[in-house]
Amino acid sequence: MSDTSSQHRILVVGAGYVGLTTAACFAHLGHDVICADIDRAKVASLSAGVVPIREAELDRLVAEGIAERRLRFVISAETVAATCDFAFICVPTPLRADGETELSYLLAALDSVASRLQPGSVVVTKSTVPVGTAPKIAAALGRTDVALASNPEFLREGSAVHDFLAPDRIVIGADDTSVARRVAALYADVEAPVILSDPTSAETVKYAANAFLAAKVSFVNALAAVCEAVGADVDTVLAGVGTDHRIGSAYLQPGPGWGGSCLPKDTRALVSVAHDAGYVFDLLEGVITVNEQQLERVAAKVARMVTDGPSGRSDPGADEVAQRSSDLDGVTVAVLGLTFKAGTDDLRGSPALRVAERLSGRGARLVAYDPALADLDNRPDIAAQLPPTLTVSDSPYDALAGADVAVVLTEWPEFADLDWERAASVMDAARIVDARNLLDPTRLRAAGFVYEGLGRR
Repeated sequence: MSDTSSQHRILVVGAGYVGLTTAACFAHLGHDVICADIDRAKVASLSAGVVPIREAELDRLVAEGIAERRLRFVISAETVAATCDFAFICVPTPLRADGETELSYLLAALDSVASRLQPGSVVVTKSTVPVGTAPKIAAALGRTDVALASNPEFLREGSAVHDFLAPDRIVIGADDTSVARRVAALYADVEAPVILSDPTSAETVKYAANAFLAAKVSFVNALAAVCEAVGADVDTVLAGVGTDHRIGSAYLQPGPGWGGSCLPKDTRALVSVAHDAGYVFDLLEGVITVNEQQLERVAAKVARMVTDGPSGRSDPGADEVAQRSSDLDGVTVAVLGLTFKAGTDDLRGSPALRVAERLSGRGARLVAYDPALADLDNRPDIAAQLPPTLTVSDSPYDALAGADVAVVLTEWPEFADLDWERAASVMDAARIVDARNLLDPTRLRAAGFVYEGLGRR
């Protein structure tokens, strides 16, 4: 982007993953940033430079911003809104039980700043909102002298700072192009294509991107099941497919399913938005169905490993798997990984946790290890999300000790480097289901394991 950068006063409402990353990165880019949150304990912790989430480089940028007096944290956005040129709304927009997106936090954030903003300032929506929300935001704001823009985030947990400072694109939607360019100027020192659009198109870009990524993962997981059925090797197949530049190799990796805080919510929201507009999005509904099947397929693999041994080419289909009654009463399962992906401590929408819950429902005793969950005594927010039947160990070998079978559910690199001979010696039975295809099958079998991955010969 070629534009002349100047310092602006930016208010960021919300200090979650998106808000905190946005605040810290804008401060790093030279802006004067105030981050507001209603959680007093969080504001106190952040003001002291303590970042409550695991995110690469975020703690460093927060400390840098505080030390250079470009970043500070406050409890009430109302008290500082009048001093800011831009107000970025970065509050949660969770999915309700009826499939609709909950906008109450967003509307409350708007209400808190609406009367305090200076004329000529810009309110920027970074929270993910349903397509067509822009008019509701304008109505809630109730100010014709304050401009509005949509600037959806495309931050991957575990690499959010990198994705903000080195993004694939910057999307800004506004009815007034001059407003969009004002927002774009905040990113003047960021090298990335800038896409200026109307607000509705900007909102749609976010949903479309996540829906396509979900479709890609569901396709790969379904393909792994096909490979098992016909005797092909999914690693070889995907290597051949991924070299096609029209397809690419990113997201071509089998796993227990897609999850996290965004993809489950955004795919369902897009299905709902399409339905309300009169279009039945059968393709995306199929993507969601395949993902649910994959969670059950992985749980069934673990059950079969105990009852029947590795399935090989005789792996049953998802429908048959769902109907099979596999009793895991008295069976101890070592669960390696609980977070929804490596590099984060986030359990929201974690496919690993959902598979673990299915195993628990079959009667299994679960003992887990995750590198990000080593200090649960000081993280009641995380502990509350874990099934009561699950015990978290301080080391992978403690989790494996006495287990009848192990399952890899999160792709933490250190799992590949474990001493698998030691692991085999402490387990009651050296059996493992690698639901991330992270491990070397030859090495595991040499260590004495009965090994099964996803779609591997």
